[in-house]
Amino acid sequence: MSHRTVDSALPPLSGHRDLSKIQLIREGIGPITEKVWFCGHWVQTQLTELQYCPYEGRHVGGRCMTGLGMSELETMNVYGETGVGWDEKSLPNETVDEEGSYFVNRPGFAAGDPRSPRRRSYDDPGVLKLRRYLREHTGIKGLEICSPDEIDRARRIFFRDGFVVVRDLLDAAQLECFREGCARVLKEILSVPGKDGRKYMTETNRLPHRYSYGTSSASRQLLHDSVWASMIDLSTTTPLLKAIFGSSDYLVGGAGGDLCLPGAIEYQRLHSDLADSLKLNDGRLAQAQALGIELRKDEETGELDLPTRRLIAERTPPVVTINFLMSDLTWENGPIRQIPGTHASQQSPPTPQEEPEWMRLSTLVGASAGAGVFRDNRAWHGATPNVGREVRALPNVEYLAPWSGGPGMARTMPYEIWETLSPHAQHLCRHVKAEPGVWPAGAGVMHPLAASRARAKDSYTSFEPR
Repeated sequence: MSHRTVDSALPPLSGHRDLSKIQLIREGIGPITEKVWFCGHWVQTQLTELQYCPYEGRHVGGRCMTGLGMSELETMNVYGETGVGWDEKSLPNETVDEEGSYFVNRPGFAAGDPRSPRRRSYDDPGVLKLRRYLREHTGIKGLEICSPDEIDRARRIFFRDGFVVVRDLLDAAQLECFREGCARVLKEILSVPGKDGRKYMTETNRLPHRYSYGTSSASRQLLHDSVWASMIDLSTTTPLLKAIFGSSDYLVGGAGGDLCLPGAIEYQRLHSDLADSLKLNDGRLAQAQALGIELRKDEETGELDLPTRRLIAERTPPVVTINFLMSDLTWENGPIRQIPGTHASQQSPPTPQEEPEWMRLSTLVGASAGAGVFRDNRAWHGATPNVGREVRALPNVEYLAPWSGGPGMARTMPYEIWETLSPHAQHLCRHVKAEPGVWPAGAGVMHPLAASRARAKDSYTSFEPR
């Protein structure tokens, strides 16, 4: 096989694959060596045909990074036992700033867990105690799980609790393809070594062994990746989304997801993904009426009465996210916890010191691989300790009510990806698609440090499409 070198100034389509270059490989001209901007510097890579993706119906290309210490990551998966994680040198409750300097118990989103074990070791006595306790107690009792055809039931639970679990959203081929995508991107994140002997670099303002696919991207999105784009319009998800929004005229806002490695021993702080001003603009009132909400007015003031306002707040979420499960959520692999009925709350979630035990145990244990969690982004939620041997990955797609998004949204989806979508998905992505031939700034660069992501994004803006 011949060898060809490509000087790649334009980032490849689909995050880490360029269809034209894959075609060269198929024609026997490869592997292709090229330089890409990665981790704040140019890196020599090889573009190869790594794996057949049955959902996309084709082989997808991938990069083999040289000189990045990838050997430990080669066999990593986002389901089943893995060797990654459990880095004892990553101290409990530490995080890093934008440049990678370490802090312990930094305030805010990365607030520490005062009840965490004192050592990040699988056999540490504190971890053993926590493991026994979670085995016996964690999980929402009587968690309701719907099938994809139970639209009315799922919508009722979603409006009641602020979330609903729906099984069997993904078939075997889709699940396999999504797992491959999640593992591929996670390997890029973990290929950045930590300092002072730590195995991995912690993500800026997160606790150790916890990462976000969205915030780790220099574009803050993964809509440039064909695997994530393929999640947008599924036959199992779209009917419920239409029922929740009261129409088919909603928007895609982004894609990413949450994950944690084995050894994430701390509870993540309870949080809400957004604050709702509860302003009732014309678009929101129209959505309420489409959902069958009668706009009752107070006889004295002529304004909407309090029960109506409360009902509108509960049933018109600005953002709905679907998190897809790459593995079963178990008592030991860090299942997400959701606090029912908090989606319209105007209170702040409790701090780690204040959080009652029942909230720490309000986890979605029992949800199976291929299922999804439809979340009102206002509802309180947080990750829990991963004390097992399995990565817990929850890739997502975020959907916006039409009145909460519009033409000013970031154009993070390449036009060439948008062209491959279904007509409905194209409609949903109308405000996030880039112009033909324009690569979104920072798309395709994954890095745990905010400063490195910013530098990579700035570098991409100087590239001219060819």
